[in-house]
Amino acid sequence: MSKSAELAAVIRARAGAEPPEFGLILGSGLGHLSGTVDGVAIPYSDLPGFPHAGVSGHVPQLVIGELEGHRVAIFGGRAHYYESGKPDAMRLPLEVLRDLGCEKLILTNAAGSVREDIQPGGLMLLRDHIAFAGNNPLIGEQTDARFVPLTDAHDARMRAALQRAAVKEGVDLSEGVYCWFSGPSFETPAEIRAVQILGADAVGMSTVPEIILGRFLGLRCAAVSVITNMGAGLSDESISHDHTKAMAPLGAAKLERVLRRFLRDG
Repeated sequence: MSKSAELAAVIRARAGAEPPEFGLILGSGLGHLSGTVDGVAIPYSDLPGFPHAGVSGHVPQLVIGELEGHRVAIFGGRAHYYESGKPDAMRLPLEVLRDLGCEKLILTNAAGSVREDIQPGGLMLLRDHIAFAGNNPLIGEQTDARFVPLTDAHDARMRAALQRAAVKEGVDLSEGVYCWFSGPSFETPAEIRAVQILGADAVGMSTVPEIILGRFLGLRCAAVSVITNMGAGLSDESISHDHTKAMAPLGAAKLERVLRRFLRDG
């Protein structure tokens, strides 16, 4: 039995055998949503190989239960490339999600905007991404499954459903291209100008490896950024992780409404 299958068996023993319909990975400052789930919380420390709390603002536990009439598995924290230099750091948790029988993955993150019309406190639905950091999470995979097509990496049906939910909730949900930087340092003004030329609309330090891994594992994926700041050189604000954590709740309240409506209407 694989390690992911073993962990899936442990989780079923504690949370029940019904497969989750949706997996959700929560970004910085967004962990409160897991507290609204009617279900079971399993600390990552009980799941060998799962990431521990490496970043403040993340809650290292897996919560499985009911949210708006759907069974969900919520990851309260993620491992980032910049913590270990391993772009596949979230592979095991996502393999476990697949082994639990889940087929759909929604990712959230905190990001910086490089578009004047997407301001802090707003939301951006990822239409596509740029792996500016370069290091692919499937490097080292030995099977031909590593050649994953990413034309449909951001699932069109899930994106359309999220947009409908946003309209019903009166929330402006822009769509754009997310550019993945490795972090942990923030981007320079020159890097922000470069990715504007490349077609990016927001920048961040996560999500893209998980999208690639999710598609590799056969999961349908969608992702939403909570905009916490403007990119370097685009405003006078001071960019820091504390600033990110302070600003994330402004957009998180809107995102929670959209996600709840998405689930209710799903």
